[in-house]
Amino acid sequence: MTAPIGRILVIEDNEDLAFGLRNNLEIEGYGVELATDGQLGLARAREVQPDLIVLDLMLPSLDGYRVLRELRQDGNTVPVVILTARTEEADKVRGFRLGADDYVTKPFGILELIARVEAVMRRSGVAARPAHTIRFGDVTIDAATRTVRKRDHAVALTPMEFDLLLALVKRQGAVASRLDLLKEVWGHASTVLTRTVDTHVAELRRKLEDDPSQPQHILTSRKAGYRLEQNERSR
Repeated sequence: MTAPIGRILVIEDNEDLAFGLRNNLEIEGYGVELATDGQLGLARAREVQPDLIVLDLMLPSLDGYRVLRELRQDGNTVPVVILTARTEEADKVRGFRLGADDYVTKPFGILELIARVEAVMRRSGVAARPAHTIRFGDVTIDAATRTVRKRDHAVALTPMEFDLLLALVKRQGAVASRLDLLKEVWGHASTVLTRTVDTHVAELRRKLEDDPSQPQHILTSRKAGYRLEQNERSR
């Protein structure tokens, strides 16, 4: 798997929105870390030194304005894209005066946010997104075009199957619980059952494994969840 093209810290207290942002930014090839309040976000920004911060203005413990002010007073010049539900011009001006690089007003489309992130990344000198190709066994995934090939043949995956596959790939072998996958891929909708994950995993194995009954890559961790093994296991 290719290395992340940039590290992004998302500071957002809305859990569903935060997970959605992480999922979509990781699909684009970025490494993403989440913080759910301003105090934690400020601490993580100082520790991990991200290439860009996506910062909500309305945060518990420490609002986004104060986070931004503290960072700039530290001499930290990390690019910051602010998220705000406010439409007043004065709020945006205040953000810019504190050192924000761009803003997106809620509600926003994910494609708009990604475009803003890429533009700020380019201006800050972080390389533009390359073709993001992932391989395991004889399977090749192109995240940019959302296509999958097994050997020389295209494999048709549903949107949910593709997102589930990427959710497993990005963990680099770590176990993902069913609840984590439900939250990340399906938005943890109350109408979705954990059995849905099992059904979609079975379909991925049917389409991508040589022998779905003895999978070599999409593996079950008993009582824990699923993980992706990128290296061929001995039989």
